[in-house]
Amino acid sequence: MVIQSNMTSKAIREIWEETSEVFQKYNVPIIEKALQELVNDNILHLLITELNKVVGSSNATCIEGG
Repeated sequence: MVIQSNMTSKAIREIWEETSEVFQKYNVPIIEKALQELVNDNILHLLITELNKVVGSSNATCIEGG
């Protein structure tokens, strides 16, 4: 699974605890709001890229629909 902007920070952290440090780095609260609602568009891409790197996920490791 690839972390995407429509996922909530709470759900992401529940699945991947190791993302906590990344959320702290970007001052993202752990709540039930989508990342795209919580983070400025200027850093959203950076945040998602770093989160996926931490969990070892990328589009290359995932298939469409699952």
